[in-house]
Amino acid sequence: MEGYNTSSTDFTFMGLFNTEETSGLVFATISVIFLTALVANGIMIFLIHTDTHLHTPMYFLLSHLSFIDMMYISTIVPKMLIDYLLGQRTISFVGCTAQHFLYLTLVGAEFFLLGLMAYDRYVAICNPLRYPILMSRRICWIIIAGSWFGGSLDGFLLTPITMSFPFCSSREINHFFCEAPAVLKLACADTALYETVMYVCCVLMLLIPFSVVISSYARILVTVYHMSSVEGRKKAFATCSSHMTVVTLFYGAAIYTYMVPHSYHSPSQDKIFSVFYTILTPMLNPLIYSMRNKDVTGALKRALGKLRSSHQVSGDF
Repeated sequence: MEGYNTSSTDFTFMGLFNTEETSGLVFATISVIFLTALVANGIMIFLIHTDTHLHTPMYFLLSHLSFIDMMYISTIVPKMLIDYLLGQRTISFVGCTAQHFLYLTLVGAEFFLLGLMAYDRYVAICNPLRYPILMSRRICWIIIAGSWFGGSLDGFLLTPITMSFPFCSSREINHFFCEAPAVLKLACADTALYETVMYVCCVLMLLIPFSVVISSYARILVTVYHMSSVEGRKKAFATCSSHMTVVTLFYGAAIYTYMVPHSYHSPSQDKIFSVFYTILTPMLNPLIYSMRNKDVTGALKRALGKLRSSHQVSGDF
């Protein structure tokens, strides 16, 4: 019992704000990224649900991706920003457990959803005549439910085990949120078996959706190559390149964090890559889809046009 402390259940984050010289700049940058992510994803959800031109399976799935991103970034960043303003870096055991569970659930749901969105593009391009049947409203809801189920299963399985280990007296997490690898480093017990199980679980969580993405886009590339219409090729590449950019950013950083052996990267590198897929990606996703998509930009122009018209009408009275 001397190896760990049972009198205090709080953890302390070492965080991103390690030096006074850069902490203010980092705080301002992350604040801007957080607000941009909320606004951009909120606009995407609003446009998709209000513009009839976007009432298609692809945008229905994209609206749920935006919703996950908003929740995802909100489980980590607000706590970090508030702690900086209040001059504290602690989190309770219950708070750490909740953050860990929400993080695993949301990241798992996004893994599966991105993979199944690749299947949607495969059906749309390779089997367009069967698209209304293969991607019906019922199938879309099954995809959403399956994504949430996969993410929740990951959270419910790994969180209780991760947080059940006895923790050492320092309780200083060398990270900016309760990510499993950083929390497990504080455990005063042998975690080798559990880390192996977690590694296998993460590999499956990453490789199953990623294999769906690879196989779907391999078929898509073959189909696009044989298209006779130049305009059809451009539209297919524009839509698919947006999704592939998002997939590469998200899966790439996650694969580095969870599949590359820990001996090959340092805690500071872990923080950088975690920032990439927990903070930057939720902001970049809606921007990538909107800037490279004429349907979304068109919906935004129509929404702004309606807003101007309503202002002009109200100004006439």
